[in-house]
Amino acid sequence: MKKLICIVCPIGCHLEIDAQHNVTGNRCKRGIGYAIEEVTRPTRMVTTTVRLLSQEHPRLSVKTSKPLPKEAIFRLMAALESLTVNPPVYMHQVIMRDFEGLGVDIIATRTIPG
Repeated sequence: MKKLICIVCPIGCHLEIDAQHNVTGNRCKRGIGYAIEEVTRPTRMVTTTVRLLSQEHPRLSVKTSKPLPKEAIFRLMAALESLTVNPPVYMHQVIMRDFEGLGVDIIATRTIPG
């Protein structure tokens, strides 16, 4: 039995899920899907910064284009640690395409002029 707090909506239901994926404690159907996915295939959106070759802005904020498998987060952070970006950079510009073949891009969250 695993205990989770649902984050799909603001209610924050206290869920329990067993080995057969039976979910209790949910007040809506979305909690069932959340609990099953969190136990079977957990994913996370990642937001961070990368180095930017700019005197005025030394870091560029970036995020994943979609949720990334949880077990790949530390590998992504290691890859981004060695990445340096040259301005200009535009909001929504892809900074890194298809990380590890997972279909997840790293995109800029702001514009930095050249």
